Amino acid sequence: MGELGGFLRIQRVGFDKRDPAQRVNDYDQYFTLQSDEELQQQGARCMDCGIPFCHEGCPLGNLIPDWNDLVFRDRWQDAIVQLHATNNFPEFTGRICPAPCESACVLAVNDDPVTIEQIELSIVERAYEEGWIVPEPPDRRTGKTVGVIGSGPAGLAVAAELNKSGHFVTVYERDEGPGGLMRFGVPDAKLPKSVIDRRVAILKAEGIRFEYGVDVGVDVTADELREEHDAVVVAIGSRVPRDVESPGRELSGIHPAMDYLYQRNRWVAAQEGRASRAPAPGTEIVAAGKNVVVIGGGDTGMDCISNANREGATSAKILDVYQELPEGGRDERTPWPLPPKRTETTYALEEGGERRWGTEVYAFSGEDGKVTHVHARKVVGSSSRDLKVVEGSEYTLPADLVLIAIGFTHPEHDGLVDQLGVEKDPRGNVKTMKTYRTSTEGVYACGDARIGQSLVVTAIAEGRKCARIVNRDLGGSPMDADREKLAIGAWDGEVDHTLRHEADVAGNVRLGEDFFSGPGGPI
Repeated sequence: MGELGGFLRIQRVGFDKRDPAQRVNDYDQYFTLQSDEELQQQGARCMDCGIPFCHEGCPLGNLIPDWNDLVFRDRWQDAIVQLHATNNFPEFTGRICPAPCESACVLAVNDDPVTIEQIELSIVERAYEEGWIVPEPPDRRTGKTVGVIGSGPAGLAVAAELNKSGHFVTVYERDEGPGGLMRFGVPDAKLPKSVIDRRVAILKAEGIRFEYGVDVGVDVTADELREEHDAVVVAIGSRVPRDVESPGRELSGIHPAMDYLYQRNRWVAAQEGRASRAPAPGTEIVAAGKNVVVIGGGDTGMDCISNANREGATSAKILDVYQELPEGGRDERTPWPLPPKRTETTYALEEGGERRWGTEVYAFSGEDGKVTHVHARKVVGSSSRDLKVVEGSEYTLPADLVLIAIGFTHPEHDGLVDQLGVEKDPRGNVKTMKTYRTSTEGVYACGDARIGQSLVVTAIAEGRKCARIVNRDLGGSPMDADREKLAIGAWDGEVDHTLRHEADVAGNVRLGEDFFSGPGGPI
């Protein structure tokens, strides 16, 4: 802390990161939270802006100033209530969300933003420690059943919300555990899988069924699933990887990044005695002792570098077509409050490896059918769509393993999507005709399967919104009727936090019926 212009100034204090030289030797979480006392001080940095741009930056519309203030006031239990009001899984977003809310923080205009993500994570972790997060199964059941296909953040969110409304929900997952790319694409150093298991245990206790190892469209047909459930939600993500079309692409040793990450996460699971699938003999992807080149500089590319370093790669380089960031790290093409496409450094680069900006791969070469070199050149441009080659900038890099991490095109069509007969949009995503409803009656879609690859926070928001539509189409629920009665004053004595109840509790406020009425009658 220090004095500035007569006012107490509190500097931003982020996550406490472990020593890169030490953490690269294990797969434990690479950071820890600050003390509660420090986090209270960090909460004080929030200015409770008249127009909180952090709300606009967050796809979930999290009540950020509210729980920042509650942490500052040492009201942690109230803070988790506010946090869960908009976010089912803050322990996920608090770890792996790129925090567009922080980019939109008004302080970020000319200072470091509030450490929103850390405060969010601290709230939910404190809530688990104190025993405030417990199963809350619905009081009654509607008798309606919903099948959710995919257990990523969108699938988990839509399942959680529909279960709260009293519907019977079954989640079908083709892999051996829940979480989707959170489990198999994100390294344990960023998101320990025990965090996913902890939340899923809560969901199970609340009544949600999980069926693992079930590939809908293969092990069970889409028609069979539709016959079993009153509604079906497609939340399978966007899993068809983008590829590079360059000479030499057919050489062995060149793989989609997610193939590598799946194997590494399963390897870690096997070491810890968790359920895992070993790769088929001859399909192993190994970075140890190799020159690794990653194409693509986003989060997936950085996760590849992180794993390659932990495996003991001889070298690890990431080739990024984006231009180098200017001093200060804010690209003029993404001014405040827009989130940046790239950051000055990442947890992976702190541990080792090299990033080369403005670089495009134009060919591969090898020996005996195996890749040995990557041929690259410098490029300029604002994005991958308008790149211009810098003449005479070509060079060659040794490469024994090449990982392509340039995103995904659309969800897989073979099997489920084709069997459902749903329409697709021009990009190959599942098209929703009206809100989250597909062209097939009783079938809905949400998350990356509907909108294309996005963020974990967007996927959760998609699941929550989709659940409202499904619930409405299923006729609502008894709990919906209760909420409507409470809104017009039929309070049964239970705490419900409606405006009428709060007025009654206050004792010195008497609101007449006219207050709860408008041009259309009672609300």
